[in-house]
Amino acid sequence: MIDNVNSPKHYNQAGIECIDAIEAATGDGFEHYLQGNIIKYVWRYRYKNGTEDLQKAQWYLSKLIKIIERKNKK
Repeated sequence: MIDNVNSPKHYNQAGIECIDAIEAATGDGFEHYLQGNIIKYVWRYRYKNGTEDLQKAQWYLSKLIKIIERKNKK
């Protein structure tokens, strides 16, 4: 089954997840990247992909929460 929210096939090339490459490349800016994607998907859900866009926003929010929680434990 195709899962365009949690593991879209087009975001994994040569065993590397795009989100992991973006995190490595952006460092501290990664949190801002996640925040931007949350805003984007909430903004457009009524006009493009409906529930799927809200699920994508939720995915990015969950990722951001995990990062903030990990930082707060240090």
